[in-house]
Parts: sequence; structure tokens; C-alpha cells
Amino acid sequence: MNDVMQKLPAFVTNHALLVATFVVILIALVAGEVSRLFRKWKSLTPAGLTQLINRDTPLIVDLSASADFEKAHIPGAKNVAMSQFDPETQKDLAKAKELPVVLVDKDGRGVGKAANRLVKAGFTRVFVLDGGTYAWQTAQLPVAKGKK
Repeated sequence: MNDVMQKLPAFVTNHALLVATFVVILIALVAGEVSRLFRKWKSLTPAGLTQLINRDTPLIVDLSASADFEKAHIPGAKNVAMSQFDPETQKDLAKAKELPVVLVDKDGRGVGKAANRLVKAGFTRVFVLDGGTYAWQTAQLPVAKGKK
């Protein structure tokens, strides 16, 4: 161990770009994990959402485009276009402040901002399905087709 500590300054000097890249990646990973700890909403896996559906009666809001929603969606999900998603004016959402609200989209990438908006609007039980409808289908869970 003492030998490694003696060679470390020479390694850092000779491989500055490599060390800088490592430090940037490490900072990005730590920042991502810290932000995950302090956000007010939780991520769910498809299995976790199944448990939530069996335990509670969550409102599932699918923020996918209408065409994607019609191709496949979680049974019972309500489709709301992301451009029209407003927690304060949506009637279904206003009634569900005490219920768990699960946000879903096609691939799970675009719902974080919507989840933050729900939290700011006073919703206390906000969840996001990791991987979206794609993860739901990959887990071979049932999907509905059409507008409802």
C-alpha cells in the first residue's frame, strides 16, 4: 500500500486527463445519487407498481403521446398530453391529492419534471414508473390498447 501511495503523484501527473475524467464522472455519480435521496417523489419498478396497484388504488397518469398511448398502455391509465399537464387545473388530479399518483410515459425519461410539478402542487404520494410503458411490457405485464 505504501508503494502505491508513493507512485500516485507520478501517475496523476502523467495521466492528468484520465484522472480529470475520473473525477468528473465520480462527481456526476455522487450528485445524481444525492439528488435522488432528496427528491420528493419515488421511482417504481413494474413489480413495485403491481404491488401498489394491489395494495392501493393509484391514479395512473400516462403522459405519452396519444398515438403511443393507443398502441399500448397500463390498464386503467388516464392519458394526458405532456403539453396539457397542469396539476392545478386537471380535474382528475385535483381529486387525487391524497391518493398515490403514478406518472408513466413511453420510456420513463420525461416524467421527472411532471413529478416535481405534482409535488409543488401539494401531492404527497407521487411515483414514477422507471422505464415507462416499455419496462411494463418487457416485464410481460398486461397492456390495454385503444383510447381507454
